[in-house]
Amino acid sequence: SLMLVTALNPKIGYYKAAEIANTAHKNGTTLKEEAINLGYLTTDEFDAWVKPEDMVGDI
Repeated sequence: SLMLVTALNPKIGYYKAAEIANTAHKNGTTLKEEAINLGYLTTDEFDAWVKPEDMVGDI
C-alpha cells in the first residue's frame, strides 16, 4: 500500500518519501522497488523502517 510511505517521513523526509510514492504509483511498482531504484534506501533499511504491524494499534 502506498500509505506505508508515511513510515519513511522521519527517516528520509517528506519530499523523498512523496517521490517514492508518486513514482511507484506511476510505474505500478512497489514502494520498496522505487526506494531502492531511486537510491534513497537499501533493502535492509526499507525492511527495518517499513513495518505495517508497527503502524497499527491494537484492534
